[in-house]
Amino acid sequence: MDAGPPDAAAVRARLEAIRAERGGYVLPHHGAMAAALPELHAAYEAMYRALTLEDRHLDPHGKEVVWLAILVTCEEPVGTHHLHRFMTTGGSETEAAAVFRLAAWAAGARRYGTLARHWQQHLPGLDVAGEYVAGARALIAGTALDEAAARLALIGAQTALDNGWALAAEIEAAYAIGVPEPRIAEAMSLAIWPRGVNPFVRAAEVWLGLMRGGRLRPSAAFAAWAAVPGQGAFTPGR
Repeated sequence: MDAGPPDAAAVRARLEAIRAERGGYVLPHHGAMAAALPELHAAYEAMYRALTLEDRHLDPHGKEVVWLAILVTCEEPVGTHHLHRFMTTGGSETEAAAVFRLAAWAAGARRYGTLARHWQQHLPGLDVAGEYVAGARALIAGTALDEAAARLALIGAQTALDNGWALAAEIEAAYAIGVPEPRIAEAMSLAIWPRGVNPFVRAAEVWLGLMRGGRLRPSAAFAAWAAVPGQGAFTPGR
């Protein structure tokens, strides 16, 4: 049975709690959930804290580099508080400009994917995927971003863009320079917030395929993930 909305005082209290936790601002959807969907609101805020506020594998500034790349790549006007966090965790306008270049590069990666699928056989002396990977190095040369930070930013961006070809290239490049797997996983997971769970599901499937195909040398924990059978879309009777 519909219990109806909470009373006005409860709604105001929830919104003021959100305002305090988020540094002084509230977005309109917080009010809609507080007034009509309090259980969803509580779960939503718990997920927001886990993805955004709590420290896990990425350091605070590294996380904001990934956030900035995701938001810019997706042309997302909401989320400018991440630019503020980027700056307050040690970023600069010069470093932001480097992230913006990476975001534009990420958005253009589908062209390299088309070349790899349809033109590679006509260019036996040119490694198209390698050219895509090398392009990011050129974009960050002489900037404050190192390659590990750039790869994590691009992994987050390609997860959000749902570009499996480019994501595979970025994951392989990250492994090649020794980026820890938990950081790769966290960078991918940040795309859940602006783009939803399904692109993250497909990104994990790309990663799984790379491990199972022998293109990566995973750690014991990630090899255990790859070895578990039956991962994939629901199939009746399976």
